[in-house]
Amino acid sequence: MLQMKLRVTFLLLLLAVRCVSQDETQRKGCVCGYPGIPGDPGHNGTPGRDGRDGFRGDKGDRGEIGPIGSAGKDGQKGDNGEPGSVGPAGLKGKRGDNGERGPPGKMGPQGVQGPIGLKGNKGELGLHGPQGPKGDLGPPGPEGPKGEIGLRGDRGIQGPLGPPGRPGPKGDIGLPGYKGSIGYRGDRGTRGEKGDKGEKGDEFVISKSAFSVGLTAQSKLPAANTPIRFDKIIYNKQSHYDPQTGRFTCSAAGAYYFTYHITVFSRNVKVALIKNGVKMIHTTDNYQGNEDQAAGGAVLHLEVGDKVWLQVAGGELFNGLFADEDDDTTFSGFLIFGA
Repeated sequence: MLQMKLRVTFLLLLLAVRCVSQDETQRKGCVCGYPGIPGDPGHNGTPGRDGRDGFRGDKGDRGEIGPIGSAGKDGQKGDNGEPGSVGPAGLKGKRGDNGERGPPGKMGPQGVQGPIGLKGNKGELGLHGPQGPKGDLGPPGPEGPKGEIGLRGDRGIQGPLGPPGRPGPKGDIGLPGYKGSIGYRGDRGTRGEKGDKGEKGDEFVISKSAFSVGLTAQSKLPAANTPIRFDKIIYNKQSHYDPQTGRFTCSAAGAYYFTYHITVFSRNVKVALIKNGVKMIHTTDNYQGNEDQAAGGAVLHLEVGDKVWLQVAGGELFNGLFADEDDDTTFSGFLIFGA
């Protein structure tokens, strides 16, 4: 557009210069008269060049937005484009419903021990199991004390005395006769004089030994292969049980009865009653997901200095001995009779 304006201006300048030149020539060559009659219009000139051949003008200002046209027809589906790059992760969706429980898989390797979960609700009482076989006959009990002497029976009636016979010749001395029957009891005699005081005899001493202890929330789930330290003292008046070592020490030889009651929770249980390092009895209980109970007991003969304790015998996976404010795990023992 600017170029076209410049061309027009240039042409006008050339035309003005020509007109000035002709005017100067007429003034010098002749005397000007009155203007003549206008001549007829000249013939049309040759058409000018097509404006389209000119230089392209500058881009015009953007016009106003026209009205929205009608929607065109759907075109054919194009080819699938190349996969785009992976976009950023979206927000976490809501948790879906739990699916059906699948079949149990093979047992995997032992995982890291997790924290102890909260205590579950106590399950309903299960059905009574079938009656077990009759146990073996136990050892004979101790001999009882000798009974008191019974009352003496009444004496029979003596028969009548016969008539005396003729004296015969003196015979040889016969054999001693049988001991006659006891005669009637005579009258009570007079009280005798008080005798001298005898020497003091040995004092009769009754041996006493008993204890009953339990676990607490701090000592539950004890370590394996070492005496369990029961730190809850229920009875230990003779101090024969040592809570620092978890061992009972015999102070009087005799027969003792030991028993333990275990609350099983969160793990399996396998314990052994130990006498001087020798396992006397075992008790095992498998944890089934609910709180369970296990117990055991035995009569042992102990000599002075013998030691008895309870310990976990199956490693850290079998120490589920539990205790809290509502449940207890206890260990007890007492002397039945001295040797």
